[in-house]
Amino acid sequence: MRRVQPPFCARARRAGLVVLLALGLLASVVHARAQDAPPTVDDARAFLDAAEAALLDAYVANGRAQWALATYIIHDTQIMAAAANQRVIALAVRLAKEATRFDGLDLPADAARRMQMLKLALTAPAPSNPADTAEMATIMADLSSTYSRSRTCAEPSNPATCPDLGALSYTIATSRDEAALRAAWTGWRTVSPAMRDDYARYVELGNAGARALGFADLGAMWRAKYDMDPDAFAAELDRLWTQVAPLYEALHCHVRARLARHYGTDVVDPTGPIPAHLLGNMWAQQWSSIYDLVAPRGRDTSIDLTQLLARNGVDARGMVRYGERFFTSLGFDPLPESFWQRSMFTRPADRDVVCHASAWNVDYVDDLRIKMCIQITGDDFITVHHELGHNVYQRAYSDLPLLYRDSANDGFHEAIGDTVALSITPAYLVDVGLLRRAPKRRGGDVAQLMRLALDKIAFLPFGLLIDQWRWQVFAGDATPATYNDAWWALRTRYQGVAPPTARPADAFDPGAKYHVPASVPYARYFLATILQFQFHQALCETAGVEGPLHRCSIYGNDAAGEKLRTMLSMGASRPWPDALEVITGTRTMDAQPILDYFAPLQAWLDAQNADRTCGW
Repeated sequence: MRRVQPPFCARARRAGLVVLLALGLLASVVHARAQDAPPTVDDARAFLDAAEAALLDAYVANGRAQWALATYIIHDTQIMAAAANQRVIALAVRLAKEATRFDGLDLPADAARRMQMLKLALTAPAPSNPADTAEMATIMADLSSTYSRSRTCAEPSNPATCPDLGALSYTIATSRDEAALRAAWTGWRTVSPAMRDDYARYVELGNAGARALGFADLGAMWRAKYDMDPDAFAAELDRLWTQVAPLYEALHCHVRARLARHYGTDVVDPTGPIPAHLLGNMWAQQWSSIYDLVAPRGRDTSIDLTQLLARNGVDARGMVRYGERFFTSLGFDPLPESFWQRSMFTRPADRDVVCHASAWNVDYVDDLRIKMCIQITGDDFITVHHELGHNVYQRAYSDLPLLYRDSANDGFHEAIGDTVALSITPAYLVDVGLLRRAPKRRGGDVAQLMRLALDKIAFLPFGLLIDQWRWQVFAGDATPATYNDAWWALRTRYQGVAPPTARPADAFDPGAKYHVPASVPYARYFLATILQFQFHQALCETAGVEGPLHRCSIYGNDAAGEKLRTMLSMGASRPWPDALEVITGTRTMDAQPILDYFAPLQAWLDAQNADRTCGW
């Protein structure tokens, strides 16, 4: 997302005038083309230029409205955000339809690529009917704000009995009381049934909008954004999953055995799916919070980053400074002063906000911001680097034409900050003064690798299945009546997890995950987990770092930084294999680097699981 500020009325009038001028130019271009058919290449280029000018102003206005909603959730900001989003949807749908008039024209490669990206600019297109567009925008604003403002109340009249997601997630992460975990898990899922009807209508409208643009459904439109046939993209995800599934299954087998030992086999079936409430995360997507239950026995030489941050008195702003210094060590410019003035680093005490971490460039140039409710934890230290990776990428491509101001594919955008975070090694922590000395290595770093695998490897099937579920929904293979059954079928198939209780008939458990009501495609996160290790391996080779991949840090390395800057500056101007080749020398995504990184852990897990029954 992106976003800007000041004299709102004056800026709004100026933005409105620019939009009108751009739309006027656009209308004249289309009119001229209609009068002088067939259209020419010059007509197409003029159309694209006018379209980008109109979109830029609409995007910036929408970004300001969405920032206001995300950082100050009240009735009025919901209305403003819905109205701004409605204008973007209406404009983008109209432009995408106008772009189809140039389909028969033999365009230069650059113009053809921009034209295709214009057609794919929206995540959730609505039919061009103004009423449908308004309804889509309202539904999307309502779904997002409903999620963010939800509480689950034991006594609705007593606010003290109404914990929010943060409080419930803390219980899931820290408690070892099965009943308390079950109550927190089921409590959060009482907020999502109210979303189901709105979500079903969103699917109807989104599908109608996608079909108007020539796609079979909204899922096919999402998959078309990867410079390959939509079905080929789905097959590519399956190929990558096949590479990493054995490592995940080995981790699952070990974790299940340890949980069965702790909670008893009456709670955890030693041969079945793991109950989802026991894995330390509200969605069982990352398992690092249960490290104490599954850690290798013997002396633990892993590093607890949360303890290090507390010991060094690091506050929220200080965590962001560490992230900024990592990127500047690679040759990137410091963040602009406006970043520090306009970002939201902590939860305000006086209002509802969307705490889900996100990175913004409001003006699509350098009004960079992050929005987080930062906790002083190792997880949030990594998340800060992840979000700053977005900001660095946004700035790197900001001088390209608007339709290229994006990543090579959305997995690239999610991977950059996490690639850098893989260099947060013990040696790095010593270099920046957070750690006095690196611990002596024992057991092949298995303990440290286990900590990371509980985040990265545990996440892989979850990163895959959310869009698998949505593709079923968009295709009509899962209906509102079967939304929840389809959700748990996929979670069992890929993750080997199951709900702790029978789910009620009105359950809408997918809605309890932010990215579903917020309409954020999720395959990007699966791809990012694969890509970050591929990037890390290539950058470590560029930096000339020898030794095991998991001990490599590129902090302060000019050669690695130059290669990374070159790739980021390409934005979306070239197909993603071109960008991948700049860093890795190959044009194919590959999960082998993640297997290389965790090879010592895989060997250890195989030994631990020798006498266990794995699978589910």
